[in-house]
Amino acid sequence: MPGFEFFGDAERKQVQDVLDTGVLMRYGFDGMRNGNFKAKELEKALAERMQTSHAQLVSSGTAAITIALASAGVGAGDEVILPTFTFVASFEAVLALGAVPILVDIDDTLTLDPITVEEAVSSKTKAVMPVHMCGSMADLGALKSICEKNDLILLEDACQAIGGSFDGKPLGSYGDMGVFSFDYVKTITCGEGGAIITNKEEFVKNADHYSDHGHDHVGSDRGAEGHPFLGYNHRISELNAAVGLAQINRLDEFLSIQKKNYSILREVLEDIPEVVFRRVPEGGIENYSFLSFFMPSEELAKKLHSAFSEAGIDGCFYWYDNNWHYYRKWEHLTDRKSLGKLPQEVLDGLQDFSKTDFSQSDYWIGRNISCLIKLSWTEDEVRERAEKMGKVIRNVI
Repeated sequence: MPGFEFFGDAERKQVQDVLDTGVLMRYGFDGMRNGNFKAKELEKALAERMQTSHAQLVSSGTAAITIALASAGVGAGDEVILPTFTFVASFEAVLALGAVPILVDIDDTLTLDPITVEEAVSSKTKAVMPVHMCGSMADLGALKSICEKNDLILLEDACQAIGGSFDGKPLGSYGDMGVFSFDYVKTITCGEGGAIITNKEEFVKNADHYSDHGHDHVGSDRGAEGHPFLGYNHRISELNAAVGLAQINRLDEFLSIQKKNYSILREVLEDIPEVVFRRVPEGGIENYSFLSFFMPSEELAKKLHSAFSEAGIDGCFYWYDNNWHYYRKWEHLTDRKSLGKLPQEVLDGLQDFSKTDFSQSDYWIGRNISCLIKLSWTEDEVRERAEKMGKVIRNVI
């Protein structure tokens, strides 16, 4: 999956352009740039590729979530519905705004179950955030209907799924806003970086200002710019944007390789009746960055994960015991551990995790194995891996 597997002359050329000018900051110093505006160029390329009117680059995927929510007016005491299976950044971003993350169960898509989302909607709910984990999506059609019915923001966290699509639209472009991460291990990378995409002028204008201390970016004198509202520093550097500009031009190349390697592995595993693959909603196309499947029981999934490791098959994840991606190990959230005192709105609104029932999520994640798809594998290596995986699964079953 990671774009860093294929760093080459294109990335070096873009970075060298920046180094030759000496201007590493995305704003200002126009006279020194020699026409190089890498962040602006990447925003244009990203918007075109994602079929949206606007894109805003920021410093990370976490920043992208935070800024997207802030741009939609999410603040103190507002509730944001998100899945039990995600990355910790999802709830960190919500908490950073003084808002309240409301975790709900996933289904066999490995992300938000629309039924549990609808049950969780309250008078304080402001947004629903499906997280397209491991390259595939939630039932976005059903979630969009819920959001329209309740006047909620639909924010797609597509950090792990760039290049996938739903109903013919690139993931991230189906909802009101979408966010991406371009960190070191994503399908395309800036080293560090993230982005927000949207068709709503108000949201991207807010994101533009909020990510740069509230600067309105009007005129050519940065020191004289206005500050229509409070903001913070979530800027991306020109060096990071330069890497991403080369990488986005290779996205289709990377997706093609991922699909080929994914298909070889899946073809072998499909012959094993006990293996059931994650459900991709009708109209959805994965980005093929992970091959995710279910074993008949939690016991067999754990046994298989250990057997894969013993057989030297790396890159296969058992999320049920993962510290970063599943609610069971989020003690800092469930125990409300913070360096400073959390806002009262958060303390009052957080779920009592000693009483929450996420058995539905446990059922799916407890039986799931997700295997990373690498770009750098040769076809012979993929076929050898597929046969070895099939043999190990049959031995475990």
